[in-house]
Amino acid sequence: MPIKFRFRWIPFIATIIAVAVGISLGQWQTRRAAEKLAIERKLSTREAATPMVLSTGRPSIDEVEYRRVRVSGQFVQDWPVYLDNRPHQGAAGFHLLMPFRIAGSDMHLLVARGWVKRDTADRTRLPEIATPKGTIELEGIARRNAGQVLQLGQPEPLKPGAIVQNLDIAELERATKLPMQAFVLEQTSDTGDGLVRDWLRPSTGVDKHRGYAFQWYALAATAFLFYVVTGLRRGKH
Repeated sequence: MPIKFRFRWIPFIATIIAVAVGISLGQWQTRRAAEKLAIERKLSTREAATPMVLSTGRPSIDEVEYRRVRVSGQFVQDWPVYLDNRPHQGAAGFHLLMPFRIAGSDMHLLVARGWVKRDTADRTRLPEIATPKGTIELEGIARRNAGQVLQLGQPEPLKPGAIVQNLDIAELERATKLPMQAFVLEQTSDTGDGLVRDWLRPSTGVDKHRGYAFQWYALAATAFLFYVVTGLRRGKH
């Protein structure tokens, strides 16, 4: 008996939607992988360069991003901010951020000092962390921001010792009345405070994006094949 294809509108429309969604999301994941590769190339180039010494200037974020930066000054002791939902090796914890006044200037720099484990019995209890006093020298990697996570609920007004999901430099500048550089310094130098400085590279996850892209493309191909196979019928009916 001859094999005929039976066209039906509802399966056809459903297949078109599934294929379009699969291809679209696969392309998005492919672009994300390409963006991560570009970031890694930029990171490798800029990390190999001589550290930028930050003083009284105000470099643009495009000029300084991913570069090693060296700066002298002192921490603003009374303005710690804790970024919540920053796990490390499976443990819940905070990233401690603090303004840093640049020596010989009124300008300040937001420093991501490191990670610390949180008290799981009392989630509002803040850890005691030693902060160097006086003028010190720091070195780290310049980042556009301190990283973003899903914002849960409406954040409260920023204050010293606040536990927040995300932190915007402009918001910190308004709350502290301190002029701030337009980037964050992920501290890499040791200041004897016991904080963990195992920073996640922004280029991490290329293979994950490629894997997701393959899954979405496979979904599109499966939907199309399913439509073709189920539309084939033998005989006259």
